[in-house]
Amino acid sequence: MQFPATLSTLFRPILLLTCFSIASNTNAADLRLLFMGDNGHHRPVDMFHQLAPVLEQRGIELKYTDRMEDLTTATLNGFDGLVLYANIDRIEDAQAKAVLDYVASGKGFIPLHCATYCWRNNPEIVKLMGGQFQRHGGQVFGTQIAEPAHPIMTGFSGFSSWDETYIHHLHNEENRTVLEYRVEGEQAEGNDREPWTWVRTQGKGRVFYTAWGHDERTWTNPGFSNLVERGIRWACGKDVSVVPEFADLEAFAAPKMTEPRTDVAPFEFAEVGPKIPSYTPGRNWGVQGAPKTTMQLPLSVEESMKHYSLPEGMTLRLYADERNFESKPIAMNWDERGRLWICETLDYPNELGKNRDRIRICEDTDGDNVADKFTIFAEGLSIPTAIMICRGGAVVQNATETLYLKDTDGDDKADLKTVLISGWAAGDTHGGVSNFRYGLDNWVWSMQGYNDSTPEFNGKTTQSFRQGFWRFKLSQDDPPVVTDLEFVRSTNNNTWGLGITEEGLIFGSTANHNPSTFMPIANRYYERVRGWAAPDIGTIADTYMFKAITENVRQVDQFGGYTAGAGHALYTARTFPQQW
Repeated sequence: MQFPATLSTLFRPILLLTCFSIASNTNAADLRLLFMGDNGHHRPVDMFHQLAPVLEQRGIELKYTDRMEDLTTATLNGFDGLVLYANIDRIEDAQAKAVLDYVASGKGFIPLHCATYCWRNNPEIVKLMGGQFQRHGGQVFGTQIAEPAHPIMTGFSGFSSWDETYIHHLHNEENRTVLEYRVEGEQAEGNDREPWTWVRTQGKGRVFYTAWGHDERTWTNPGFSNLVERGIRWACGKDVSVVPEFADLEAFAAPKMTEPRTDVAPFEFAEVGPKIPSYTPGRNWGVQGAPKTTMQLPLSVEESMKHYSLPEGMTLRLYADERNFESKPIAMNWDERGRLWICETLDYPNELGKNRDRIRICEDTDGDNVADKFTIFAEGLSIPTAIMICRGGAVVQNATETLYLKDTDGDDKADLKTVLISGWAAGDTHGGVSNFRYGLDNWVWSMQGYNDSTPEFNGKTTQSFRQGFWRFKLSQDDPPVVTDLEFVRSTNNNTWGLGITEEGLIFGSTANHNPSTFMPIANRYYERVRGWAAPDIGTIADTYMFKAITENVRQVDQFGGYTAGAGHALYTARTFPQQW
């Protein structure tokens, strides 16, 4: 195509600039390394193709081989270092000597992950690596940096990934410096942390090892490639400071907690007989163990507060406690004036219909951040499990019905009551409606437990549904009525928690192994396609387990893990540290 002269003049420099930009991103290799793999289950050639292009842009060239015959002095001397990522049981004596002499002469050796289970027939090779793999589990975790001033660790804050939780033995601590420890999960016997990344010197040469690297989840992590580049440059005697700093913005570093206080009174226990439900783990789910017959006596509020462990720099302050209520709080929310509205219940869980429950407003009137005024807003309720402040009133879930309650004469006592939605099933009082949250879409979002309900509103009857996310819309009338109601998506368990992000994304939580779940695509989009149906939503949590600080935690099921995630708040303010 022919362009007019003026257009041709305009296009020509743009094309030249593009060509120069591409050329400037390619660096001549200043390091060449041999990458030895095999045909094993770690798929080294696939991992090589993940790492090699990244390091090539950084001036490091990797050449792949799975031939043990390449372990000769002549071949090795053509490279600045040797990377090992394989499961090869044996190494011949001549090959082992070639590797040992190569490193001792001043070259770099970079064994990664499963490499510490390679060439186990040669004790000198095992010593060269600094330790040997023994066993593993698998989970998402991060590491604790032990030597932040070491050249490899300077400017590197670590990362988190799912990986195999290696435990090593046959440690060779001679000339070895541990750079990172793994601190989550099972550790080697007698240790509270597992050596994870280390360096050694061998003659004039250097060794860098990290246990990171089972599969793509780690090999595609930019923190892993950054760490490996650092290790390669150090092992090959090059300047590590040329590697960019790395901080994993998504990783959460657990804060240091305050030590347990020693000025606490000893716990006291009372014999109550075989009244306490107590199940113990066994081959058959639900097999009841020997009953426990002692119950810890309650502590005073002041004494109870002494037992909290907090992130250092934070303090615990009392706003209100059971001396200000007549029954137990089951749900709460704040209004635009900073007042706390609580649903307090005597009827829950076994006495639905006794109508002894209340809504109480807790207010700080003198500005000291402690509630000093307590007003009963509404009473005669039974098992109110959700509350949302709305247009001067409150939307309250009262077991089998959703109510709108409002004070119309200014005394903070509800004198208007309308039924917004009826027809909720409450055969099991912990399988009902909970967690009203006003969404960015101007709908009220909520959760429904595993009771199968057929809600009715404004003269309409909806489809039956259970166990999942649902929402409804209010009119602009006073009092409002419900104009629309939609069951959004099913969860895989009895459902309670609900949280909304700043972007309007919806999260929740359920019972039984599911402390966190994400609501991705609503049912209505599946239902537009004949034959399609949305599957139940499972967990997005890396684990359902938790570590109790006392053996006196008693569970009916899901031993050692969440049996109920009853809340799912997302922190969107800016007062806590940024990472939170």
